[in-house]
Amino acid sequence: MINGFGDAAAIESERATLLGLGAPGTAYSNANVARPDEIYEMVRSCAESLGHPDILINNAGIQHVAPIEDFPIEKWDELIATNLTAVFHAIRAALPGMKAQGWGRIINTGSAHSLVASPNKVAYIAAKHGVAGITKTVALEVAQAGITVNCISPGYVWTSLVEKQIPDVMKTRKLTRDQVMADILLGSQPTKKFVTPEQVASLAVYLCSESAASITGANLSMDGGWTAV
Repeated sequence: MINGFGDAAAIESERATLLGLGAPGTAYSNANVARPDEIYEMVRSCAESLGHPDILINNAGIQHVAPIEDFPIEKWDELIATNLTAVFHAIRAALPGMKAQGWGRIINTGSAHSLVASPNKVAYIAAKHGVAGITKTVALEVAQAGITVNCISPGYVWTSLVEKQIPDVMKTRKLTRDQVMADILLGSQPTKKFVTPEQVASLAVYLCSESAASITGANLSMDGGWTAV
């Protein structure tokens, strides 16, 4: 089951791709993960139509950039609900079925900002530090249940989430687009390269394998060396 916001054609294309890769069935949920009741309904619907989730990927994210004194309260609430509280509810909803079958994989998307801070991102950084904490806590709770819980923490991945924050950073720091790209986005990554979605996905696939059965409670950096310095 896939979840997210997008146009109908793009969603159907993703479903067709999954079927082509051998998925026995696919479903789509338009649940807004900022609303807990929709998360529980999504998991219930998945269990009913496809079987209880064996693997849960918490990957929803939004961003807002502003100094704390100018940070809108409603943006704080929205960001914490989407980036942090949704992780709690999705895990809470999926765990009973995983425990019943004695196997499960939970992968939370963190960020280099789950380990280090940057200015003007107070809600995002608070949320991602929280995701790292949830990962460790739940991993300990289910350590003997055949379930692993890990966090992948990329640096800047070239996605729409990153691209959309460039204008805000330009305005806040009075920089050009090129300056934001070179000095802010890639300034922290020694490789000076964006992480790719495919690289993150490959690590997620590995964490779901039996080869990774002893990896749990880990916060795995994939950030071009950002958090090494």
